[in-house]
Amino acid sequence: MGTGSKIALGCGGVVLFILAVVGLVAMGSYNRLNSLSQGVDAQWGQVENVYQRRADLVPNLVETVKGAAAFEKDTFTAVTEARAKVGQVSMGGKAPSSPEAMANFQKAQEGLGSALSRLLVVVEKYPDLKATQNFRDLQAQLEGTENRITVERMRFNQAAQAFNTKRNSFPTVMLVGFFGERFHERAYFKAQPGADVAPKVAF
Repeated sequence: MGTGSKIALGCGGVVLFILAVVGLVAMGSYNRLNSLSQGVDAQWGQVENVYQRRADLVPNLVETVKGAAAFEKDTFTAVTEARAKVGQVSMGGKAPSSPEAMANFQKAQEGLGSALSRLLVVVEKYPDLKATQNFRDLQAQLEGTENRITVERMRFNQAAQAFNTKRNSFPTVMLVGFFGERFHERAYFKAQPGADVAPKVAF
């Protein structure tokens, strides 16, 4: 075997070694991103569950209040319409694919939260309603649900941050383009204006 052949063979071996290393790195990055992506979607499922729980409380809450506050029609309409908007932005179990989609989801949920707050202000006018067992049960369920929403949103942001950190770290950031749109950067929940003040579910 001539010197030229040996050099060519050596160069070929180096190239194969480099390709093997790149392949292993790419495979490891893909598997890690896939695992983190599944974690984000799983946590999103928890977020949707707690928001759905709140939406499911709305009809009973409205009917309970309506029985004692029949003249508050505008408030009932606002709550019903806000709940309908929430149903229109469901993500179907998958985390939002863009910051815009996340913003739309969050806006709809905040709209329902605001409408519920107005409904609960109405309740202050009716002390007899506040004293009923049915209303107290709904109050406890709503308070628990609002607390779970806060927890699950925080956990979702943590899962999204873990994914984005891995996605944007070297060498993964150099390879992520080869995976197409599968591993797009994940959007976060953003704090509402005034979020530094603890929310109150007051009755």
